[in-house]
Amino acid sequence: MYRPAWMTDELEAWRDSVRRFFQAEAAPNLSRWNAEGIIDRDFWRRAAEAGLICTTIPEEFGGIGASFLYEAIIYREQARAQLQGWGNPVHSSICAHYILAYGTDEQKRRWLPDLCSGRKIAAIAMTEPGTGSDLKALTTTATEDGADYIINGQKLFITNGQTADLIIVAARTDKTRGTGGISLVVVEAPAEGFRRGANLAKLGQHHADTSELFFHDVCVPKDNLLGGQPGNGFGQLMAQLPRERLICAVIALGAMEAIIEITVDYVEQRKLFGGRLADLQNTRFTLAECHTEASIFEAFVDQCMAMQAEGQLTNELAAMAKWWGSDRQFNIANRCLQLFGGMGYMTEQRIAREFADARAQMIYGGANEILKEVVARGLVSRA
Repeated sequence: MYRPAWMTDELEAWRDSVRRFFQAEAAPNLSRWNAEGIIDRDFWRRAAEAGLICTTIPEEFGGIGASFLYEAIIYREQARAQLQGWGNPVHSSICAHYILAYGTDEQKRRWLPDLCSGRKIAAIAMTEPGTGSDLKALTTTATEDGADYIINGQKLFITNGQTADLIIVAARTDKTRGTGGISLVVVEAPAEGFRRGANLAKLGQHHADTSELFFHDVCVPKDNLLGGQPGNGFGQLMAQLPRERLICAVIALGAMEAIIEITVDYVEQRKLFGGRLADLQNTRFTLAECHTEASIFEAFVDQCMAMQAEGQLTNELAAMAKWWGSDRQFNIANRCLQLFGGMGYMTEQRIAREFADARAQMIYGGANEILKEVVARGLVSRA
């Protein structure tokens, strides 16, 4: 059986404990969470107690100081448990790490302990109506007013939007400087002038609370500017992208594994034409192709994970992993759904939900078309 070079007995034991946690704490509640469109806050706190929240944040700020490999195992198992929409990657690997990387010591001590304990939930607000992947075009503003910033704007498709207590807002602090005028400002909710829109109805990942956020003359102290100096936001966002996109790839891998497993189980039991569906050549060839693609992707992801753990992962490699992995995830879900026939179209079947859940992976974290451009820039010059 394949075992990556970085895997240790300790990491395998961690994987088993994470898997047991999701089986015990998530599986019994998943149907209800999908129906309600949100995950209980108590689940966040139980996950924090189990070490699944802010796992890589140093102990001095409330984390357990583990390596990225521990974190990646969480997200792979999260996908295997059909919990792709849980906003822990945004909370733990994006928001907490922005604060860790760019926050002042006072900001770290003020915000990270509550994030690590699950007492507070974090979100990052970048996307706006009409901008999508084009961060250069964002219109939300943070205008200086004495010792404060006044934030005005609208954000869309924000993960953890309904539950977030701490929101990192990408805003324009200088309208004359293009990307150099973008800053990250932290809004602590509730705040006067801040409003959450409805929990958005989505094609898949129904347990994820995803919202539109509105900021009307929201006043925050300048001390909430992440990093202490305005105009660094775009560079801060770009520097964290390889980690974020690798996490998307890890989630894609976990989902592929689960999809193939449930499909194998189904075709071995399904009777057709006097035999098992698993005995038909088309079924066997489809499964062989899906398994091969997932195995090839696993080897690539393992290489990227080892590089990330050493601080060597490039933006181009992360883009490759994210776009190709999410594309394969959707393709495998599509082909496996076909083997279920009409039952595959029924939402009571997990394969149908996996198909719907997979589609968003090709959009968030940078649309795949944008990521192909990132890869191409490393190969050919632009005229």
